[in-house]
Amino acid sequence: MATSTLTDPYRGFRFRVEIAGIQIAAFAEASIPDITIDSVDYREGTDPIYKRPLSGLSSYGRLSLKKGLTDSMDLYNWQQQVLQQGSGGKSAKKNVSLILIAPDGSDKCRWNVINAWPSKYETSGLNAASSDVLVETLELAMDYMTRVK
Repeated sequence: MATSTLTDPYRGFRFRVEIAGIQIAAFAEASIPDITIDSVDYREGTDPIYKRPLSGLSSYGRLSLKKGLTDSMDLYNWQQQVLQQGSGGKSAKKNVSLILIAPDGSDKCRWNVINAWPSKYETSGLNAASSDVLVETLELAMDYMTRVK
């Protein structure tokens, strides 16, 4: 009788974010960016009927980080550094890692985001009739992303 090793899927609520040079205690939410590879149709000169899809340019979505607004100005200052430098803030680019944590506390999955920089900063807004936590959101553009674990 064959034995199979079933592994339960990991839950997405245990994670941490590492940003080079910025110390943030915790994020409430982090999105894993999508990766898209364009399809380019190609037809050989000797083939009168059929075209074949070839892989084209790849593109990466945005990494969105959300946390409750605190006294820390680190994320805002990073966004301002890019704004002041212009051209994608070449010297402000940082590597970011998203790490999924298993129930036993070990690191199970790791996505490395290379040369990220803030492309959008926003807060959830103020409302005198609400008791919700004020949320700070930073959206990051990147050169590329790899899953290393």
